[in-house]
Amino acid sequence: MAGPRPVVLSGPSGAGKSTLLKKLLKDYEGVFGFCVSHTTRNPRPGEEDGKDYHFVSRETMQQGINNGEFIENAEFSGNMYGTSKASVEDVQAQNLICILDVDIQGVKNIKKTDLNPIYVSIQPPSIEILEKRLRDRQTETEESLQKRLEAARLDMELSKEPGIFDIVIINDDLEEAYEKLKEVLTEEIKKVQESKKS
Repeated sequence: MAGPRPVVLSGPSGAGKSTLLKKLLKDYEGVFGFCVSHTTRNPRPGEEDGKDYHFVSRETMQQGINNGEFIENAEFSGNMYGTSKASVEDVQAQNLICILDVDIQGVKNIKKTDLNPIYVSIQPPSIEILEKRLRDRQTETEESLQKRLEAARLDMELSKEPGIFDIVIINDDLEEAYEKLKEVLTEEIKKVQESKKS
């Protein structure tokens, strides 16, 4: 696939991925494109089909997966989520750096494809800090919080495996984490900016 290399961003909920991503998209307008995932869950208030997610039926999604149209897919709390090849190609066709926000399972699935992205893991300084961040959000029931922490523990362990990520960024200082993220993407950002000039 031509165009800049996609970026796979992974890390547990509450590690600060979305915050870093928002900063990046704001500072580099017209450089990054967000890959719109598919899901079988119902839209939440304010979510738009095709912008936040492609909302599809379970049958449609399963059929796409069976046809090999998805780079990765997973199931959470009874709903299916996935990244289609077409979604990534849409972004690359606009000569943008495609950002994929996936869990560790998704990362392992993407490793089996020919996507060749830059793999970045955003990790919290510790599980205790992560728990505090999640509790401060006050959006979780105790049960769902424990589930997230369990997933985070696993994520933090797996992110230490050699060869999975090109870089693991520990987000204990947002500015520092952001600088590291920019650094690892410099080359691809330049490619896009150069091509926009010509």
